[in-house]
Amino acid sequence: MSTTITLRGNPIKVEGNLPAVGQVAPELKLTGADLAEASLTSYAGKRKVLNIFPSIDTPTCATSTRKFNEQAGQMNNTVVLCVSADLPFAAKRFCAAEGLANVAHLSTFRHPQFLRDWGVEMVDGPLAKLTARAVVVLDENDMVIHSEMVPEIAQEPNYEAVLKVLG
Repeated sequence: MSTTITLRGNPIKVEGNLPAVGQVAPELKLTGADLAEASLTSYAGKRKVLNIFPSIDTPTCATSTRKFNEQAGQMNNTVVLCVSADLPFAAKRFCAAEGLANVAHLSTFRHPQFLRDWGVEMVDGPLAKLTARAVVVLDENDMVIHSEMVPEIAQEPNYEAVLKVLG
């Protein structure tokens, strides 16, 4: 199945299905800032906010990372995982320069399967093979409690909806 989103009004096809509320999240394998492999079990027992985006080097992606970093302090037993194709070095440099200590970055650069398994692979347009902008929130048992595919890549996600489900 595929979804259509837009980039500045131009249609972009996204392959697969974003995990839906009420289902157990698919497994994931991504690369952390230390170049070690990370999975959902790396964050066992915690609620997880997956802030998925194309690249930290775009204004909207940078803004969402900053806003989730700011809000993370209000979230008990919760980790914010920023997921993109950015190399761990670039994401680590961005977070250090911005003073962002409340988010972790995970990279798809060695694990393109994540894009298909999580339904966020843009398959056409200028950002093909990067992740669409989406937010998925998991409870402590990796059950999806919020799922949002942002319809326009240049648009920010619904932060209030994330905070609401985390109560």
